[in-house]
Amino acid sequence: MSASAHDFLTALQPIVESLGAHLVPPDRGRPGDRAVEWQGELVAHVRTTELHGALDRLVQFVEDELGAPLAHMTREQKQVAVRRLDEQGAFLLRGAVEDLATRMDVSKVTLYNYLNAISRTGH
Repeated sequence: MSASAHDFLTALQPIVESLGAHLVPPDRGRPGDRAVEWQGELVAHVRTTELHGALDRLVQFVEDELGAPLAHMTREQKQVAVRRLDEQGAFLLRGAVEDLATRMDVSKVTLYNYLNAISRTGH
């Protein structure tokens, strides 16, 4: 592997991990992995993890981005967090509304109101 490919994978690693996936060597790819090419060369595969823990990873990403745990966010921050979580598909996971309402220390009705506000504004 070239030095530039190695540098590329080093830069890519934290992004892949933040998505709950990891890089595997090009000779260890398996069905379902995504090929990573750099300058026409297969340099790795991205292997996603199981859905187990996906919501936790999404919440951690949003909390890191916004700089506070969900329960300690302001109303405005919670609305932004809901938007980010919705963009990432968090609400497609079974039980997400109940879990996130609890984590945010809001009612399910309030959380649904945040989601409805997103759909009304198109964001």
